[in-house]
Amino acid sequence: MDTLRAIESFVKAVEAGSIAGGARRLGISPAAASQGIARLEAAMGVRLLARTTRRMSLTDSGSIYYEHVRHVARDLERAHGAISALQAEPRGRLRVTSTAAFGRHVLAPLMPGFNARYRHLSLELLTTDRSVDHIQEDVDISIRFTPQLEEGLVARRIASIPFLFCASPDYLTRAGHPHSPEELRGHDCLAFRSPLDGRFMSWGFIRDGMRFEPDFKATMLSDDIDVLARMALAGGGITRLAAFIADPHIEAGRLVPLFEAGDGSGVHAVSEPMNIYLCVTDRQALTPKVRAFMDYLVEQLPAAWRPR
Repeated sequence: MDTLRAIESFVKAVEAGSIAGGARRLGISPAAASQGIARLEAAMGVRLLARTTRRMSLTDSGSIYYEHVRHVARDLERAHGAISALQAEPRGRLRVTSTAAFGRHVLAPLMPGFNARYRHLSLELLTTDRSVDHIQEDVDISIRFTPQLEEGLVARRIASIPFLFCASPDYLTRAGHPHSPEELRGHDCLAFRSPLDGRFMSWGFIRDGMRFEPDFKATMLSDDIDVLARMALAGGGITRLAAFIADPHIEAGRLVPLFEAGDGSGVHAVSEPMNIYLCVTDRQALTPKVRAFMDYLVEQLPAAWRPR
């Protein structure tokens, strides 16, 4: 019996919540995974998984066994990665997760170039604004902004992206052009509601080295930043957009940036930037393929976004 393969099948089945899900992560058939787990149970003389047609759960023996072997599959992958680093270029599967907007607007256009550079890597990009569990979802890298950081993850700041406040020319003609953040309270504002905790995100500014949050009236909310951009384009009000979303619309004249230096306001306040982090489970997870992606991303992002 291939004991290591059987243990991998068991661990992945537990993490995925089903034998079929675990098999997909290993790239084998559900039948092969099920047979491996059955042989493991027979060799040990205990039932590890309680299985019905509808659900699967750990037995008491299975829970104890899982706690002792759950790192085996990940340790094997890291060992293979370490050997590959000595013998060849990065290879295997690389699973990356990102916020929906950053994945759509920034990462997706960069992925083909990375794939062309590392032909032995298989890439998967998952874009979501929900909380992602690296272990349970077999994720190598997550790209997060500050509110998404979690204790225990190793995080490296890779970008500091400007947030831009903007509105359509039609809205500003109708409602007037605010010249300071304090004037936001008199305008229709379009705010982002976090899918993590349901709260709408505050709008931070820096003036004379001091951070402050002006009062504003949120007339419309969304948990999708691209939806807010569409609302602003349609004349719905003032919103805050990351530069990678706002810049094309500003360059085309569809949106007008606010609170910019030299706009005649007299009092300059800078919008607090969006800090972006590359996260892994621990330092041992910095395998050659992870380092290759990290280096490529830092190389390809605009120089103006580099952390200072």
